[in-house]
Amino acid sequence: MSTDTPGIDPLQALRAPRDPACDVFLTGQVFLDIIFTGLDSAPVRGTESWARGMGSSPGGVANMATALARLGLRTSLAAAFGDDHYGEYCWDALEQGEGIDLSMSHTVPGWHSPVTVSMAYEGERTMVSHGHEAPAPTGAPASTEAPAGTAARTGAPASTGAAALTGAAAPTGAPAPAFPRCPPRARAAIASLAPGRSEPWVATAARNGALIFADVGWDETGRWDLDALPDLAHCEAFLPNAEEAMRYTRTDCPRVAAHALAERVPLAVVTLGAEGAYAVDGRTGAAAAVPAIEVEALDPTGAGDVFVAGFVTGTLADWPLADRLAFAGLTAALSVQEFGGSLSAPGWAEIAAWWQLIRTCASQDPAALERYAFLDDLLPTTARAWPLRRAVPTIGFRQ
Repeated sequence: MSTDTPGIDPLQALRAPRDPACDVFLTGQVFLDIIFTGLDSAPVRGTESWARGMGSSPGGVANMATALARLGLRTSLAAAFGDDHYGEYCWDALEQGEGIDLSMSHTVPGWHSPVTVSMAYEGERTMVSHGHEAPAPTGAPASTEAPAGTAARTGAPASTGAAALTGAAAPTGAPAPAFPRCPPRARAAIASLAPGRSEPWVATAARNGALIFADVGWDETGRWDLDALPDLAHCEAFLPNAEEAMRYTRTDCPRVAAHALAERVPLAVVTLGAEGAYAVDGRTGAAAAVPAIEVEALDPTGAGDVFVAGFVTGTLADWPLADRLAFAGLTAALSVQEFGGSLSAPGWAEIAAWWQLIRTCASQDPAALERYAFLDDLLPTTARAWPLRRAVPTIGFRQ
């Protein structure tokens, strides 16, 4: 979580003593991301290309987890980590660096971390990945949840995330976390839908009161059938991109697609790339559109994850629909100005610095700025100078 602007909790006014300790739960595969930027063109076969910039960070589902944590949400991640140096680095970066609760995660002896190398050039990216599916954890009880603060990391101290939230100490010899059969109580959970696949934890989380936010990937089967996404029935919000939305609804307009999707889920949000985003509230029929913020993009890696994190934050904070869209678009725009997925996710310090800077630009349209006036009630009156930098070029310095 970003500590540059301490004390900003977007849910502070809504918190109650019996609320879940976790704001958002998510699960997935963690990669070590190595990102090269400053390439003028794609590498040419048989040649060596030198990049002007490089960064390393946890990637995969860690992009979303980091984006959520930096916006002040208490985030819990269930994932497998390799017992190699890459896995140790990713664990420490997420738990110690970002304050993410890893009590539902575990280290797999003898399994190496998945790795992705990303090359950004000409406004796009090319990735090469390698990894093997992690074996399922053994010994997990079927109906009990791991005590708060219990880490499943081999040879490592207990996770500080949940313990810090609940005040519980990590018991010695505690059983392995019960996920995926028993996800923790949370205000929200984030799922990635796939045709023909159902994740039992999604239904359990929804029954326990979590709002389910879901995205979806490309349908390799070519069917594009919403009925083939069984977990969609448990979702509060569905956030496909424009192409995915149109294919799933058999429409030729993203906005028409959003209205069609709102007949299946309470909230349909369609991202439109450079044109912004469009959302429909299926309960009320209200719709909102927000244009994208024009920025010079360095690396789009993780921008979609950051958008979802911003929208989840606004939804849990009970903001108006248009404010949620604007905030999600803003956080995504700030992220593409840095390289790397989790490296570039903005915190409140970056948001405050942008808001302070943009209001001093004489060329800014006052009407456009009014769209973000809701930030005045969230941000401190002073902020650090822009631009801010987070990225580091290596696996982790010793000091």
